[in-house]
Amino acid sequence: MIPQAICIHEEDAGILWKHFDNWNGSSDSRRNRRLVVSFFVTVGNYDYGFYWYFGLDGSIEFEVKATGVVFTSAYPRDGYEFATEIAPGLGAPHHQHLFSARLDMAVDGVDNYVDELEAALVPRGERNPTGTGFTQTVTRLRRESDAQRLADNLRNRLWFIGNPSSQNRLGRDVGWVLLPEGKPVLLADAESDIHKRATFATKHLWVTAYDRDELYPAGDLVNLHAGGAGLPSWTKADRPVDGADIVLWHTFGLTHFPRVEDWPVMPVDTCGFVLRPHGFFGRNPALDIPESTSEHCHPAHGGAHHEH
Repeated sequence: MIPQAICIHEEDAGILWKHFDNWNGSSDSRRNRRLVVSFFVTVGNYDYGFYWYFGLDGSIEFEVKATGVVFTSAYPRDGYEFATEIAPGLGAPHHQHLFSARLDMAVDGVDNYVDELEAALVPRGERNPTGTGFTQTVTRLRRESDAQRLADNLRNRLWFIGNPSSQNRLGRDVGWVLLPEGKPVLLADAESDIHKRATFATKHLWVTAYDRDELYPAGDLVNLHAGGAGLPSWTKADRPVDGADIVLWHTFGLTHFPRVEDWPVMPVDTCGFVLRPHGFFGRNPALDIPESTSEHCHPAHGGAHHEH
């Protein structure tokens, strides 16, 4: 083991783009490569791998790989609703692994804002005679009190970070989107100690005005305060975040109901999020990627176009 090490490497990441034209039989595709920056840390009985992926299409993905040994205790013969029996007489409690990513955004500068984008059904009628049309609603998050949000996968809710001072070739604000996984936030009673000390984990998204001293979402001294430090304290000021130097705090993670297969060492389980350019580039930024020269992916190999 090498202590305090960071791994940097490049890897194949599958298909990047592809199209087969039925009219003339032409086919073209490119494979994706991504730069990987990663490291592992051990926290108690768990080991966490933190992986940043930088793709050729401009996307940035963050993935946490959770592994290690689950916490165990005796398991009663008549069962226990807050734990799983993972071996004879041995139980592992239901628990969560929740993370907060502090994203100090600067999309083409620090004059940024956040819009919440959602899919919305348009009722059948004059605007939508076939009933198959749907649209996307846009809601500006103007102050810190507005910008404490939950994900909603049923609405395809995501968050657009734009710059009103910089436009793309279509004359629209350049931007990126944050795509949340939308898994459960903190599952704890509002009066519990963990809820009071980890209030940041009750929302998928917080947006705050930048402050160099605001670094930790639960505050600086988590175990030495009664609760309310960090994000819930800072956002009481209700600072404007529309067209400002802003920070996004994204909560994500795993809700773990242990399995028998998680014992005696847990296979990797993953969680994370994606940042993707949205109107930042004028067109697909991966158009100039050269064709693959690998023999097993050559279109003429075996008389047909094969993908692997």
